[in-house]
Amino acid sequence: MSALPKPLPRITIRLAGQTDFDGWRKAARALAMREIPADQVGWAVSGAASADLFDGAAPSRDAAPDGGTAFTVPRSFVEAAEAVICHSDAERFSLLYRILLRLRREPDLLKIASDPDVRRLEAMAKAVRRDIHKMRAFVRFRRIGSGADERHVAWFESLHFIVERNAPFFVRRFTGMRWTILTPYASADWDGERLAIGPGATRADAPSEDDAEALWRTYFSSIFNPARLKVKAMQAEMPKKYWRNLPEASLIPDLIRGAEDKARDMIQKLPTEPAPHHAKVKARHWPEPDVEPGPDDEGANASTIPELRAAAEGCRRCPLWRDATQTVFGEGPEKAKVVFVGEQPGDQEDLAGKPFVGPAGKMLDAVLAEAEVDRSEVYVTNGVKHFKFEPRGKRRIHAKPNAGEVKACRWWVDKELAILKPTLAVALGATAAQSLLGKTVPITKMRGQVVEREDGLRVFLTIHPSYILRIPEPADKEAERGRFLADMRAVRELMAA
Repeated sequence: MSALPKPLPRITIRLAGQTDFDGWRKAARALAMREIPADQVGWAVSGAASADLFDGAAPSRDAAPDGGTAFTVPRSFVEAAEAVICHSDAERFSLLYRILLRLRREPDLLKIASDPDVRRLEAMAKAVRRDIHKMRAFVRFRRIGSGADERHVAWFESLHFIVERNAPFFVRRFTGMRWTILTPYASADWDGERLAIGPGATRADAPSEDDAEALWRTYFSSIFNPARLKVKAMQAEMPKKYWRNLPEASLIPDLIRGAEDKARDMIQKLPTEPAPHHAKVKARHWPEPDVEPGPDDEGANASTIPELRAAAEGCRRCPLWRDATQTVFGEGPEKAKVVFVGEQPGDQEDLAGKPFVGPAGKMLDAVLAEAEVDRSEVYVTNGVKHFKFEPRGKRRIHAKPNAGEVKACRWWVDKELAILKPTLAVALGATAAQSLLGKTVPITKMRGQVVEREDGLRVFLTIHPSYILRIPEPADKEAERGRFLADMRAVRELMAA
């Protein structure tokens, strides 16, 4: 009977703390340069920094001197590792070291989204960033003491070791206030001059209420908008586990129950006419004509964009002209080989009379510049030329054009294309795609694809930049912006083809 193989010698790395990233990086670099396999390394956390990071059969101190020949890893890995080191999973150190070893052999490893290690790395980093975001959103300070002894204390039930990483944010935000934040893993204390990180605590260590909370509840209930209530979205962004720490949370069940009736009352009280200042702008920029509306084929003989734009000023093809300030026609060189088509003008475009000058336009300009697409060489327009909105007091809230309005305005889009004769059109969103293709297409599924029309025009499908602006989570917003940038780079390649 053969003897069982002896277990491989194991190296134990002792770190100074749960979030000792510098200690982990120093040890991992030394181990990786000696090509120590991941399964021979164990990781532990001690209460204080050890004289030597290594226990057991460890590499010698001169095995990887700080000034020695080092290897490089992508910056994205360092950023992810700095987040993952704060995760509460005890296996995080081993995962990071395993990926570090693999990056020496597979430099493009992080681009393989299906790899189990990469998926786990990204999921853990996202969980830590989300916990950081929740802490910033749901920490509620309660005042204790008065005068020179006054300070503010908050309890937050964090899931990971985020206090040390997140504390500087609260220092910047509440610099002039003495405060303490307690969590199960650690606590942060700011005395107005010095930040100290201490051991964890329990919820019982934090005050449960102060004398300002009644005023806060009154304010919260008065600004609650039942017409915009989306229970599932609210619970996704504000999970119930945080409710017990929020003074306003006791009001939420009753506010939800009465939301439907309150929303109905709000709708009944809405103004039936736009705000007066919009009427003044409309009268100044586009006075009512003294003659009856022209025929539907007005502009049919236009042979240039300026002629077509002038004809469109009196467009009455659908009822949207009645409330809009003016027609917002396309702009750009008549020799443009690519046309960007959006949905409809927004509030700022309606007042300015120019397309893509609002927040979505600024987003489009920035991404085009980053993608090296010359904005001055493209023509921009919208599938619908008038602003469709719902009046809400002094505000005008964007409303999606219906199929009839898109169909009515498609006449102008087709005339623009007939004059410009572009080789490529970019549909920014579903309404633009419907205007260009004459049918509804699923943008999410077909994004990045090129559809050829019967007249031979290539249509590239992507999202509208306003979609990026509506994403609440910063990380998700940045990721979506990256995908939109990739789409615009694909457009640049198509323009050169």
